[in-house]
This record gives sequence, C-alpha cells and structure tokens, in this order.
Amino acid sequence: MPFTNNIDSIDENTFTALEKKQLLSLARQAIEHCVGNLPEYRPEKESYSPSFSINAACFITLKKFGILRGCIGNLSATRALIEDLCHNARAAALQDPRFPPVSQNELHDLDISISILTTPEPIFFDSEADLLSQLIPGKDGLVLSEHGKQSTFLPVVWESLPKPVDFLQQLKIKAGLAADHWSNDIKISKYHTVTIP
Repeated sequence: MPFTNNIDSIDENTFTALEKKQLLSLARQAIEHCVGNLPEYRPEKESYSPSFSINAACFITLKKFGILRGCIGNLSATRALIEDLCHNARAAALQDPRFPPVSQNELHDLDISISILTTPEPIFFDSEADLLSQLIPGKDGLVLSEHGKQSTFLPVVWESLPKPVDFLQQLKIKAGLAADHWSNDIKISKYHTVTIP
C-alpha cells in the first residue's frame, strides 16, 4: 500500500492508470445518480484498490466546454478517499453556490477532474515579500486564513495566475480581503496535488 494514514507525499505515479480511470468513473457515477434523482451512489470500498480506503482529501472540478461549472472539496483528510470523492462530486454538481445545479442534459458535456491533496503544511515567513519568494508556481496549492476568513487555490490555478503576486492577491480577494491587505495575523499553508486526468 502506498500510504500510511493519509497522503503526505504524492506524484503522478501514486495511482496506476487503471486506478485513475476507476476514480473518474466513480465521480461520474456519483454525479449521474444525484442529478438523475437516483439513490445516493455508495460504492463498496472492498471492490477497489486499498489505496481508495486511505483517508485523503480531494477536490472535484467540473468543466463544461472548458468553462468552470463547479468545484467543491475538502482540505482535511477525514474519511476514505472513495467516500470523499463521491461526496464532493455530488456537491460540485449540485451545491456550488456560484452555479445552478447541473441538469441531466449537461452530463455528456461535463469534464471531470480530481485533485487529491497532500496534508497542508504551514509556511513560515516574516513579510509578504518573504512569502512570495517561497512560493513554487505550478506546484503549490495555498490555504490563506485570517480571523475566520479562509480561501484556497489549487495548484491548477497557477495556469491562469502564473505570477506569485497575482496568485496571492486573488487568493486574498477570494477570502474577502483587499488585494493589498497584509497583517501579521495572516496564516498560509501549502499542499500539493495529483490531478486526474
């Protein structure tokens, strides 16, 4: 088994090609069941790789014709990957407050991607410039928190915000802060992902 308690280190070889296909299929079936008003899809963990039963956090991203259609996930590994995946797939389809629920006639046009997260680790810094100098574009996902406000960007967001300063500013805006806001109370953690496909 590739993991111990949850996923602390992952790369593109963590899951086999077959396992990646199975994870995508599980997410699609969970969405098809909830959109079609069928009973909640609950796959048998025992039927799949032991890796799917390890506690892991994931995000499910839905796109339609290349445009974001929903994205929901967790930062903390509190349940088996297979359970987190199915729960977040349903939530991305029906509960993302930015979009109306996915309809049945949209199902064939949906592209699904799964981002499986390592455990977030705090970044220590003494200034905004120090923080920016530590970021690795394209690799680091970030969690920003301050006084009950929180936001996160998956590493894939670097594709549209390739400069660290822009990435951080938009992350602050997402948390409800001003782009130029800074204080000693800001906390930042980073994580990495394997994204399927």
